[in-house]
Parts: sequence; structure tokens; C-alpha cells
Amino acid sequence: MWRERFDRYWRGIILSGLGIAAILWLAATGRLGWYVHPRYFWFTVSLCAIAAIALCAAVPALRRAERSDAHDGSAPRPLRRALSLAGAVLLVGATAAALLVAPPTTLSVATAQQRQVNAGSGPAGDAPAAGADADRDAHDWAMLLRQGGGAEAEGRTARFIGFVLPSPGGEPDLFTAARFVVSCCAVDAQPLGVPVLAPGWAGEHPEGSWVEVEGVFVANPDVTSDQPVVLRPFAVTAIDEPEDPYVY
Repeated sequence: MWRERFDRYWRGIILSGLGIAAILWLAATGRLGWYVHPRYFWFTVSLCAIAAIALCAAVPALRRAERSDAHDGSAPRPLRRALSLAGAVLLVGATAAALLVAPPTTLSVATAQQRQVNAGSGPAGDAPAAGADADRDAHDWAMLLRQGGGAEAEGRTARFIGFVLPSPGGEPDLFTAARFVVSCCAVDAQPLGVPVLAPGWAGEHPEGSWVEVEGVFVANPDVTSDQPVVLRPFAVTAIDEPEDPYVY
């Protein structure tokens, strides 16, 4: 009988509890920003707290329903009961493994390649952030390059970090130093980046690796390229993935 009670009454409670625990754990370990924009941290955590209170309040009601159902003589057939229990256990186990056992990860290169680079503007809209060039990140430079064919960036020096992506146009001497820009959560994250002219880059910096790039913007010598202005680097240095890899 406990098997039927577990499947009917407690499966949903356990799954909800796992989801709440996973979100609160991400918040406590500082990794909630891998999935949610920081402006929504308190909103997300507050909703989890409310959900946890509601979940606790639901337990007595479920116990009363469970006791009432125990007096009902009807019971599912053995095969159906076994299949239902097995499905419930597998679902709970898979959810626990995905939320609490598997380590949280950031968005991957494969995700960036599935979402067109520089297709979205990100939270800053179509205007690059104001400020000194030394304070600009990959997102700011990417937005500036989109204005007037990038002419405003020519001759200016830049230093920023990003992960390595092949050029969207397939040019072998170009790679894109990209960052994911998050407006709300990881679901809407868009990859934005700067084309870097570095012949032989693939032999030194594999796709997905993080680099710090320092250089000057110049007209692209390849006039057939979709990138009229590129960064000619003084140095491309391999670095570890930053603790917070996204731009907001």
C-alpha cells in the first residue's frame, strides 16, 4: 500500500522539494547567475521561499487524504501498481541526479553556434555603453562594430576577454571572442563577440577556450568578408573561465 501512497501523494511533493532545494543551493553557492539575471535573484529566492512554505503546508492535507484513502477498499492491479511505482522512482531519481548531483554548467560553445552570433542586441539595446575604451568588454565592442560598419572603432585599442568561436563566415584566419549576454535568464542568452584576425589561431586556442585579447581595430584586409572591421591583436593570452562568464 505504501507504494501506491508514494506514487499518488508524495511524488509531486518530493519533486517540488528537489527543485526548491536546487535553486536555493545555486543561490547559496553564487551560481544562480549562471541561469538567472542578477536583477531577478531576490525575486527567484523569494518565490522559492514561498513555495517551500506552501509545500510544508500541503503535507498535513496530503496525510489526511492518505489516511482517508487507506480506508477505501479499491486498489490498482499489481502490474499497473508496479509500473507506476517504477516510473515514479525513476522520475524522482533522475530529477535528483540532474538538480543536485550533476555539477551546474555554463552555456557551451554548441549553444553559441546554435544561436547566431551578434544576432541579438542584448540588454543594452542598440547603443554601446558609454565610457572609456579601457572599460569596454566584448559586448560593448561588438555593439560599436555594428554601428556604421564599425568605422567608429577603427584605430582604437581594446582589451577584453571572451571564449573562442570560429568565425560565423568561415574565414580561417578569423575567430570570434564572444560572451553570452543575458537579459532575463540563460534561455534568452545571446552570444555577442568581436572578430579577431589571428592566422593560425586554431592551433593555439581550441574552440570554447577562454582568452584575453589586446589589440587595435583595423579594416579587414579580406574585402569579401562580412566583417569590415576586425581586431588585429597584439596578444592573445589563454585564461581560465571567469567565475561569472556572462555579461548582463
